[in-house]
Amino acid sequence: MSPALSAAAAAVAERLKARGQTVAVAESSAGGLISAALLAVPGASAYFLGGAVVYTGKARMRLLGLTREAVAGMRSSSEPYALLLARTARENFGADWGLSETGAAGPTGNSYGDAPGHTCLAVAGSKEMAMTLETGDPDRFANMDAFAAAALKLLMSTLDQS
Repeated sequence: MSPALSAAAAAVAERLKARGQTVAVAESSAGGLISAALLAVPGASAYFLGGAVVYTGKARMRLLGLTREAVAGMRSSSEPYALLLARTARENFGADWGLSETGAAGPTGNSYGDAPGHTCLAVAGSKEMAMTLETGDPDRFANMDAFAAAALKLLMSTLDQS
């Protein structure tokens, strides 16, 4: 875990604990790094309710309860899909905030035509935000770390604005 990811997780953890709020995570190409970073901060049980690595359609259905009909007309690795994942994680866990990530870590792109280093991130809570990140890097691990750090920074930015 990079220092930037650890620092982002520590900042989010401090803010959530101070506010008495909780988060649930649904991540894909970050492979569990968002959840791991949040859980690495002491006192995680005060703010982290759970997470799921939703890497496949089957995982999306089994772990989040999202059917094919629920995602009809939507593609993975898009901001609308990321928002759906964040909202669903929030609702399913009863969290104050849902955080999601969906993308293509590399070394190749995904079947939707996105290049490696492409991800969409979203936060759902009293305020919602989504964004797309393009690293331009085919390095899978570097992208996973960058995706996780960007997701936590997006959550922090949203917390700052709410």
